Amino acid sequence: MRAIGYLEPQPISAPSSLVDIELPRPKALGRDILVEVKAVSVNPVDTKVRANAKPVDGQHRVLGWDAAGVVVETGPEASLFKPGDEVFYAGAINRPGSDAEFHLVDERIAALKPRSLDFAAAAALPLTSITAYEALFDRLDVTRPVAGAANAIVIVGAAGGVGSIAIQLLRALTDLTVIATASRPETVEWVKARGAHHVIDHSKAMADQVAALGIGAPAFVFSLTHSDAHAGEIAKLIAPQGRVALIDDPKSFDIMLFKSKALSLHWEMMFARPVHQTADVIRQHELLTRVAGLVDAGKVKSTITDNYGKISAANLKRAHAQIESGTTLGKIVLAGW
Repeated sequence: MRAIGYLEPQPISAPSSLVDIELPRPKALGRDILVEVKAVSVNPVDTKVRANAKPVDGQHRVLGWDAAGVVVETGPEASLFKPGDEVFYAGAINRPGSDAEFHLVDERIAALKPRSLDFAAAAALPLTSITAYEALFDRLDVTRPVAGAANAIVIVGAAGGVGSIAIQLLRALTDLTVIATASRPETVEWVKARGAHHVIDHSKAMADQVAALGIGAPAFVFSLTHSDAHAGEIAKLIAPQGRVALIDDPKSFDIMLFKSKALSLHWEMMFARPVHQTADVIRQHELLTRVAGLVDAGKVKSTITDNYGKISAANLKRAHAQIESGTTLGKIVLAGW
């Protein structure tokens, strides 16, 4: 089968940073399903792994943690899907990725794709939807109020893939006031179109801007990028006993800034459930099923912004370069072979 992989961590500009390869077609065992991949999308995690992680077995490592496709085979213990079902999922970081014609995935972290979307638009959703949903409802527990705080959340760096879906989930499933941060005209318009009630500029003092809204100190902050640089402003703007969630990889993070307000800090890592095979791993199947329902009901839209064409090393390199530029709006997708 066709696939894309790498042998050595390299800058994306290197000719062999990603290459087209041929691999044996895998077979579904246990609770795995084998999916014929129709579309994939690219996330920052793809670029970080490619640039830093050396394959441990001397073989090509296949990336890709977002896919939509058709089930062609089910393992003997699988019961959620049958051949012919159209599914979407994000996979697990400790297994071969979805940048391949056929891909094995645990059925408990996949779901039937939204009926109203084609494969490309569906492939844009899984990783960001799982990340946003788990962070908001499992980690921050946004449906549980913070005493004395404004019923509001600040999403720092809201124009990327996770922020784009987080805004929509909050508007569809809660009555929270959504304050998004963005620093460029195009990103301001993007987050407004996704449903943000207010937009502030994270390149300036955020606490002053939040105070100027006149709604009080927010109960929650969801920080998606440069959390180390924004930690001081987050500590200032949030209400006492508020809750903060992070998804990025800050080189340092001064947690002592949060002590005086008794703030709680929550890490969201969407691969935690499948990698550690937690007792509630099927939660990802359930939440993706709910997201698909919201999409088909017209309450959530795909965050696809660019389709770079067929799944190939050349097109994936373009996508990785764009992600690494730090200026991506929404999600980049590749579809077909």
